[in-house]
Amino acid sequence: MSYSILIVDDSLPMRSVIKKTIRAAGYGQSEFLEAANGKEALKLLKNNWVDMVLTDHNMPVMNGLDFIRAVKADAIIKTIPVVVISTEGNESRVREFMDSGAAGYLAKPFTAEAIRDLIVKFLGEASYDEDYSDSNENLDF
Repeated sequence: MSYSILIVDDSLPMRSVIKKTIRAAGYGQSEFLEAANGKEALKLLKNNWVDMVLTDHNMPVMNGLDFIRAVKADAIIKTIPVVVISTEGNESRVREFMDSGAAGYLAKPFTAEAIRDLIVKFLGEASYDEDYSDSNENLDF
């Protein structure tokens, strides 16, 4: 099954790692949109269908927490699940993410299994495409 996933992180290498991990988890046919901060992500959400958002917290212009609040305040996009993927994992910060409307939290560094489990939770099981091969990509992170 194919999904549209928005990845919001100011680090281009981290966005690439997340995409590779999602593909390796069986979602190789998914479409990926990318934004370097919450403000860019909001523009993408207003102009594109998105099934799920994976966002960092620490970003310039608009951080993840402000982005989540903006998404949840918008009647059209508020139902899109937004999951925070961040190094900020202390209990009070995670609670703040969740209280603001985040659907979940995943700590960096993460495993391929953890990101797969998150996507399955919100979007459903992957359908593995035999034509998709990740064998040449190094997923060591």
